[in-house]
Amino acid sequence: MEMGFFSIIISAVLLAASIQGQMQNTFVQELAGQNLDFATGLYRKIASGSDDNVVVSPLSATLGLASLAEGAMEGTRKQLLQILGLTSMERDSEPHRIPMLLQQLREEVAQRLATGLLISQQVQTSSSFGSQVKKFYGTDVRGVDFTNAQAAKRDINEYVSGVTGSKVREVVNTVDPQNQLMLINVAYFTGQWKFPFNANFTQEERFYVDKYHIVLAPMMIHSGKHYLAYDPELKVGILKLPCTDNTAMLLLLPDEDVDYTFIDEALTREVFLRWVSKLKKTKLEVQLPRFSVERSFSLKQSLPSLGITTIFESSADLSGISESPNLKVTEAVHKALVVVDERGDSDALSFNSLFADPLPPRLTFNRPFLFLVYHEDTKNLLHMGRVVDPTKK
Repeated sequence: MEMGFFSIIISAVLLAASIQGQMQNTFVQELAGQNLDFATGLYRKIASGSDDNVVVSPLSATLGLASLAEGAMEGTRKQLLQILGLTSMERDSEPHRIPMLLQQLREEVAQRLATGLLISQQVQTSSSFGSQVKKFYGTDVRGVDFTNAQAAKRDINEYVSGVTGSKVREVVNTVDPQNQLMLINVAYFTGQWKFPFNANFTQEERFYVDKYHIVLAPMMIHSGKHYLAYDPELKVGILKLPCTDNTAMLLLLPDEDVDYTFIDEALTREVFLRWVSKLKKTKLEVQLPRFSVERSFSLKQSLPSLGITTIFESSADLSGISESPNLKVTEAVHKALVVVDERGDSDALSFNSLFADPLPPRLTFNRPFLFLVYHEDTKNLLHMGRVVDPTKK
């Protein structure tokens, strides 16, 4: 009788834990979905300022700005959460709800990210703030002597190199001695494909940068079943390449008569989710150039147009970080690196064959295209970019 009673109790506890876990996963998915407007808006802003290769990591930027929100008060905090799309996730009875959900998202997607809040050594910071943002966002709070610009530059770049395993070596070229608070975001991605390309088939092929410029690029080839869709409204082909870590890359190839900037401008939360929902598996031969895109830019110049302004102004309330008066973010630097080559799961079988019979249709990425790396379960956009010339980094 007693054993039966304890068995019921244990079953009830396990069931409650399972239900709570499912609810938590649902909340994480909701948070990731709400954040898509910020992600696509940030990409559109960055892409509109360049005609070259572009890459940005919305998740990295989100974690950095959410770290600042953790130490922001009143209107400063409200503005950050609103633009990040996280306001609706707040609960007065659960002050750590958003940080805990972002922590779970960060752990689920398991990307190589580095976020640092670098504060002038003349500013006394709250120790509890440092421990909180480290726990929830993986953010490091570090004191820096900005008055020694050369030493500060060296220390910042060594810090970034260390936390990225030397994948990203330099994030700043100059340092302003007047800096008070500097936000550093760094992200690195290399696709570990579920079904890798066969390097033996990679060969130099023409890539049409525009009507007047042609380059030779190492073109990878993979023949097999792929997830494919076509958007007749935007006239763009969509290919999905799944990775081994529950992420995937969408590759977007505009029709020959469509300028890639048209797709840049059309990229929204709704469009991205529509593309994912339309994917169907089909037999296909894919030709894709190897590429490596690395970009660094100032979020301080990009964020105001999205509505984030207060953290850069003297009116900012960052009293949760420090009681020092008039503390504001004096610089925010974002750097992302995405590397795509043949590599994948070493245990995966590659079904490449150049002599398949019958020959499947071919999709060749031999002109400018876009790429979106996302987490399959939550649809969170991790990295977004554009390849205009695959021979340039």
